[in-house]
Amino acid sequence: MNLRRLKYFVKIVDIGSLTQAAEVLHIAQPALSQQVATLEGEMNQQLLIRTKRGVTPTEAGKILYAHARTILRQCEQAQLAVNNVGQTLSGQVSIGLAPGTAASSITMPLLQAVRAELPDVLVYLHENSGSVLNEKVLNGQLDMAVLYDRSATAGLSSQPLLKEDLYVVGTRDCPGQSIDLAAVAEMNLFLPRDYSAVRKRVDEAFSLRRLTAKIIGEIESIATLTAAIASGMGVTVLPESAARALAGSANGWMARITAPSMSLPLSLNLSSTLPLSPQAQAVKEILLSLVTRPALENRELMLVG
Repeated sequence: MNLRRLKYFVKIVDIGSLTQAAEVLHIAQPALSQQVATLEGEMNQQLLIRTKRGVTPTEAGKILYAHARTILRQCEQAQLAVNNVGQTLSGQVSIGLAPGTAASSITMPLLQAVRAELPDVLVYLHENSGSVLNEKVLNGQLDMAVLYDRSATAGLSSQPLLKEDLYVVGTRDCPGQSIDLAAVAEMNLFLPRDYSAVRKRVDEAFSLRRLTAKIIGEIESIATLTAAIASGMGVTVLPESAARALAGSANGWMARITAPSMSLPLSLNLSSTLPLSPQAQAVKEILLSLVTRPALENRELMLVG
């Protein structure tokens, strides 16, 4: 199996177009098509489905894509490890951050610390939902991800970082510093979709208390959620770090849910099969030191364990 051919195949799948992939790879489209045909012959499987809208991988293509990314990443890390022998660590380190996590508040301290300690390392930060981040870690597109994730995922190792209490955020009729879940059930709620960690925890709590949530909207965008809360139409439930940011932006209040007390664990997820490069390992150590340092948030974080 030819490494260059695998690289071409991964690029085609990532872009979803033979024509655009050929432009990015700086090769003629007929030559790129021939490389794909050769790879399909070697695999004895059709790997791509060609349509007017572009190309998509077949089931066999999806399997090869996952393995190809792993192979190419390991080759890249081997090259970097050899090049870095006796030299200063360099290269790119990619980190995924779930929106609203405590880790998002340490973005600047992280960049500053890496700049000071690892000046030749480039940090790439990618913000997305937890499920997308996990997928990108699994296929090697991200070195690591910081997210709210309570369930074990095959192919990932999860390191607990801290726990964050859940808060209600609103702009009208402040209930005080704390609030009972029964009182939350009387409020109009804006929540994320049911696949998010926050929504799962809220649904679970309502179900255990035999309460029904008055959900009037499902919003993913932080900007849209801020506008909705600022309008006074309803309230939302968020982890403390995200709640503080939203309350500040919407000029609102935040109240900790105390009956029952609710929290979400924040974790650092890594691939259990792909080893970290030396520079990624170094950045991971810096990240861990920052995430678990309460002074950075000017508040007390309850560490897991």
